[in-house]
Amino acid sequence: MPFEPVSQEKLSHGVVQQIEGLILRGILRPGERLPSERELSDRMGVSRPSLREALADLQERGLLASRAGAGVYVADVLGSAFSPALVTLFSAHDDAVFDYISFRRDMEGLAAERAARLASDTDLKVVNAIFAKMEAAHQKRDPADEASLDADFHLSIIEASHNIIMLHMMRSMYELLREGVFYNRSIMFRQRTTRETLLEQHRVINTALQARDPLAARQAVEAHLNFVEGSLFDQKKAAQNEVFAQKRFEHEARR
Repeated sequence: MPFEPVSQEKLSHGVVQQIEGLILRGILRPGERLPSERELSDRMGVSRPSLREALADLQERGLLASRAGAGVYVADVLGSAFSPALVTLFSAHDDAVFDYISFRRDMEGLAAERAARLASDTDLKVVNAIFAKMEAAHQKRDPADEASLDADFHLSIIEASHNIIMLHMMRSMYELLREGVFYNRSIMFRQRTTRETLLEQHRVINTALQARDPLAARQAVEAHLNFVEGSLFDQKKAAQNEVFAQKRFEHEARR
């Protein structure tokens, strides 16, 4: 866990600042359980009373949440990004799907450009490690695993761009995507030709990032999301065509 000894005049304040920073930078994620009180106090080099004071402050401000008998967790701070009514509205309208992809294309293109310039070597190692997992999952032909790693790959680029506001905004957007609010990514990974194309597109993105080429990274992300948009449009059109084909078949059977 990424905790360090604290040296502050008021130790509880130092604990608060460190945990705030870890949440702000996205290192501690919503729903993640903190170590036990004993382990945390040892790692941060503070007394338990100072630690309890800090944790109580963070809980009072809604950044941490205590679960009876289960410990202390990072609060679901992303959950308030969209109201339940708006989420339901998103899921019911195709316009929201294509607007979402357009928004991602703009934001992630910028994130990739920034990551190519600003990411640390370690940031790029994380991106590359996730891509390696994508290659391994591709061989196993597990659409759900491939879709999950797809989200992880894109979020790792956003993390590597080092823009805190973009990070939390896009994390909230990706939580909705994981829940299938916008579209089901697993469906895209079930077609062999699409799977091959998607893997190659992610390879091009990763190569541009590792080469620290901002323009190529941005263009690769935009090309990838253009392909996703086109694939989704084709899927929706095919589904509409099938509805009419079924009606035509039923009508013909009754003649």
